[in-house]
Amino acid sequence: MKQLINKKVLKTMVPLSERTIDAMEKRGEFPKRFALSPRNVVWDLEDIENWIAERKMACEQVARPGINHTC
Repeated sequence: MKQLINKKVLKTMVPLSERTIDAMEKRGEFPKRFALSPRNVVWDLEDIENWIAERKMACEQVARPGINHTC
């Protein structure tokens, strides 16, 4: 069963501004939200968790031994 999260929960998971998230969504770089009603949008929790894992993996692949990286 899919779990859905609202904007309030999303912001606790992803510390980006609303404007940044909107822009990333438009460019296809962030999971798309969908509307449950005209005033209530949500994201699929699994999509957000996968996006976070992909970002973490990309950062780890860039890191080289002996060099401190901050992603």
